[in-house]
This record gives sequence, C-alpha cells and structure tokens, in this order.
Amino acid sequence: MTYEECIHYLYSQLPVFHRIGSAAIKKGLDNTLALVEALGNPHQKFKSIHVAGTNGKGSTSNMLAAILQSAGYKTGLYTSPHLKEFTERIKINGNDIPADYLIQFVQNNQQLFDAVQPSFFEMTVALAFKYFADEQVDIAVIEVGLGGRLDSTNIITPLLSIITNISYDHQDLLGNDLASIAWEKAGIIKPNVPVIISRTQPQIAEVFKEVAQTNQSSLYFADQILEITPVQTLANNQQFIVVQEGSPKFAHLEVALGGQYQRYNLPGVLWATYLLNQQGFIITDESIQAGLKNINKLTGFKGRWQIMNDKPLTICDTGHNEDGIKQVLQQLQSLNSIHVHFVLGMVKDKDITKILQLLPTHYIYYFCQASIPRALPAAVLKALANNYGLYGEYYSNVNAALSAARQHATNEDIIFIGGSTFVVAEIENL
Repeated sequence: MTYEECIHYLYSQLPVFHRIGSAAIKKGLDNTLALVEALGNPHQKFKSIHVAGTNGKGSTSNMLAAILQSAGYKTGLYTSPHLKEFTERIKINGNDIPADYLIQFVQNNQQLFDAVQPSFFEMTVALAFKYFADEQVDIAVIEVGLGGRLDSTNIITPLLSIITNISYDHQDLLGNDLASIAWEKAGIIKPNVPVIISRTQPQIAEVFKEVAQTNQSSLYFADQILEITPVQTLANNQQFIVVQEGSPKFAHLEVALGGQYQRYNLPGVLWATYLLNQQGFIITDESIQAGLKNINKLTGFKGRWQIMNDKPLTICDTGHNEDGIKQVLQQLQSLNSIHVHFVLGMVKDKDITKILQLLPTHYIYYFCQASIPRALPAAVLKALANNYGLYGEYYSNVNAALSAARQHATNEDIIFIGGSTFVVAEIENL
C-alpha cells in the first residue's frame, strides 16, 4: 500500500463520522475492546489524561501536550478530526504518526478489521494506543471524539480527567438538554480518578458532583480555584494574570492563541499541571510558560482564531455550534470593523437555524460548502440564511468563496472563515 491507498481503504471500508455523520457511530465499547485485546491491550501500557467537553477540548489537549513537552516528557497527543492530513490525529512531541507506521498497521490488521467491523474512529483509537505503547510515551493526552460515556477512547483509566465547556451539539446522539449532555460527558469519570471541570456552569454542576461522588473521585471546579484575568489580547496571543485562591500565580502568562474563549480553558489546564505534580510529575512554572507561549510550534495546533493575513485582517476558526459561534461573534464585534466579510459553510446535521439567528445581518456573506457528503449545499444554505436577513452569493467551494471575499474586501475590512471544521480544513495554505 501507498499512503494514499491506505487512506482510501480506510475511507471506503470503514464508516467515517466526519463524512457521513451519525450513521457512522457504533455505540458501545465492544469493538474498541476487541481491537485492543487483539493488539495486546496497548492502552494499559502508558499513562494518560482524558479530555471531554463540547467546546475547548482540542485547545485544552494541545495546551497540556505543549506544557508536558516543555517539561521534558515524551508526550502523545490524540485529537480529532484532522484538518489537512489523517496523520495529524496522532502525534508524539508534535510530530505526526509516520505514514509507514499507519500503512503497516492497516496491512497487518485487515483480517482483524474484517472480523470486528469497526468504525473509522474505533480503528483510529486502536491505532493511536498501539503507537503510543510501541513508542513508550511518558504520557498521552487523549481527546474524546464525541460524548464521553460511549466514546471509543473511554476504555482508558487515566491519571486524571478534564471536562471543558458543555453546550448544545450532537443532540441527536447526546440528548436535548444540557443535563443529559453533561451526563454523557461525565461518563469519562473513573473510580478514584480525579476530575477537573474547567468552567463552572451552575445549571449542570450537580451532574458532575453526583457522578464523581458515585465513583469516589475527587472533583475540582478549576475556575473557582484559579482566577484568570485577561491583560492584553493581540492578534495571535494573549496575556493573563493568574491568581490561585487569592495568591498571585502568574503576573504575565502568555498564551499563543488569540481566541478570547481560551480564558475558559486555561483554569482546567493549569489545575491539571498541579494535580500531575502531586502524582510525581515535575512541571515547573517555567515549563508551563514555555509550553503555552510556543503551543503552535510544539504541537502544530491550527484553526482556532488563526490569523491568516493582516491586510485585510483574515481570521479562521473551527467553532461550529451555538456556543462556539457566540464566542467567535463576540470577539469579531470587539474589533469594531465597519465591514466583515463572512465565508460561511455548515454541515446539514447541525441545528442550523439556531446559528443563523445569531449572525449579524450587516455582515457580507459568502456561502460555500466543504467537499464532504455531510456538507449543506451552498445554495440551500444561502436560501435558509436569506430567511434571517443574511445576504450574499454562494460558491461551489471554500476557496472560491474566500477568493471572492478577498476581491471585495478593503485593507480596513475583516474576512472571517468558519461555521464548520471542514470549511476551515479546506482553506488552501492554512
């Protein structure tokens, strides 16, 4: 197999969520357990941190990985979906899994796949765990794919668990109210394993308290322990003052991510380093500062309030649900630009009307669609958007829409690309 043949095999033989949606989901852990058992239970051979949540789990995972790398630990990182290449999902110290390893894994295990009939995600989780075990990582940061309780990653027993923001997304799979969604996310809480809640949400806090108590797990609401105050927000980085229970912790903590929503993720990340130190790791304040200041270089993190160009200011962000879009719009509005050119694409299994209701009517829209079966056709998106007073032309693909926005925008305007992870993924030269 070549790498291209290997990827084609995976996409053609295994149900893939990011392409076809919920039809690719195989609820339960049986397939993943069957795969890892055949592979020698690699998930039991390395230490891990488990990260769940609606928004913020990718940022949290990358920030933690960057800090651990800066502290000198050989660090695995598993995230999903990828932006450009499948290999981005599985990294050690910021380096993608080698194509040769992927090819060998697939070739060696085709009979296993035929017997188990896993989903694409189940196969990828097994691959990641085998790779981390083979490479003898010191620790791996494992991001949940969807939900938590029934997610394929939930076979691990981590050193600690982190749950970030809870908001509405994938209601068809996780439930129609925040308490139900929180309960699914809380499914990653393991007996006697500490759990950190990054951002306290009073309406669902009781869910986490009940599950943690049942599991006899220490529960920490990190934002009640650490006070995070933004000091300065620049294009691609921010500075924060961090106070821990009334005492100064960091006077100027620089984070090389421009999204103002990162202040909600930071308490969970920082408290995780405290708990890891309690468990025998050595993570100094200097390692924390170096990791957060160099996160993009260390892990290759992309697509979160990423500045692509200065004139006109061109920004992309993968926020794609109601809460994620709210955070993006709040920051866009703070920039006080007269004209915002919004390149917008969405997938058809999202609650599109809720998001369209949030979008400003004075923005100029360029409707587009990603090249996946789940994409909402651009013409349909335009028609729906028109019902909410959102106007613009539609384009056959992301880059055609972006090109049109660049032609119409002046140097004083803003161009924003978003609405879907898969729209951002198809931006050329990202």
